[in-house]
Amino acid sequence: MNSTTQILKSHRSDRSYLAKPIDDRILDDIIECAWLAPTSVNSQQVSVIVTRDAATRARIAELAGGQPWIAQAPVFITFVLDMHKSQLAIAAEGKEQIAHQSLESIVSGATDVGIALEAVMTAARSHGLGVVPIGGIRRDPTALIELLQLPELTFPVAGVVLGYVDQQAPQKPRMPMEGFRHEEHYRQDVLPETIRSYNQTIVEHWQQTGRTDGDNWGNNTASYYQNIYFPAVQPAILRQGFGIDK
Repeated sequence: MNSTTQILKSHRSDRSYLAKPIDDRILDDIIECAWLAPTSVNSQQVSVIVTRDAATRARIAELAGGQPWIAQAPVFITFVLDMHKSQLAIAAEGKEQIAHQSLESIVSGATDVGIALEAVMTAARSHGLGVVPIGGIRRDPTALIELLQLPELTFPVAGVVLGYVDQQAPQKPRMPMEGFRHEEHYRQDVLPETIRSYNQTIVEHWQQTGRTDGDNWGNNTASYYQNIYFPAVQPAILRQGFGIDK
C-alpha cells in the first residue's frame, strides 16, 4: 500500500497530548511542506505564525471557545491569509493592488490556506505527531489579530495543534462515498438515502465511543448551522482592509 495515502486516509483529530516538545528539525521539516505548497498565481498569500509560548497558547485556547488541547500541545500554528506582503511588493514596483477588494481574493486565499494546512497535517502525522485543525480561532478574530500582531490585509483563517498524542482519538466515520463523489454531474437523487444511512452510522459511532451527547448528522450540523457560525468574521475582515462586494 502507498504510505502517503494511508496517512491521509487514517486522519483523526486528536485532542489529548503529552507535554513532550517537538524537535526543531522536525518542526522545520513540517513547516517547509506548507512553505513549498502551491498558491494561486504564485501569490504566496499564506503566512504561518508558530506559537510555542505556553501563555500565548493558553490565550488562543480561550479565544477559540475553550479548547484545552491548544494549550496542552507544545505547538500551535495559525494559518494567515496574507495579502499584506503582496501589497508591499506591488507598491515597490509603483503599482497598486486592488485584488483584495474582491470576494474572490478571500476564496482564493482561503483555498491556499487549506492546501498549506493539509500539507502540515500530513507531514506532521508522517513524523508520528497528532493533529487537530482549529476553525475556532475565527470566533474572536479581532482579539487574535491583536494577539499575533497581524497587519492590514491579513486574516487568521485556521489553525492546527501539533503534538505527541497521549490518548488517541477514534476515527470518525464519513458519509458514504455516494454523497461525496459525483460522476460527470451532481447527483441530488442519491442524497436522501445517503444521509439517512449516515445518520444511523454516526449515531452508532457515538454510542460505541461513549458519547452520550452524540446525535445524528442532520441534528448535529444544525446545532452549528442554524445560526451564523462566527458572526465576528465579516466585520473583522472588513477592518483588515478586505472587500466582499466585488
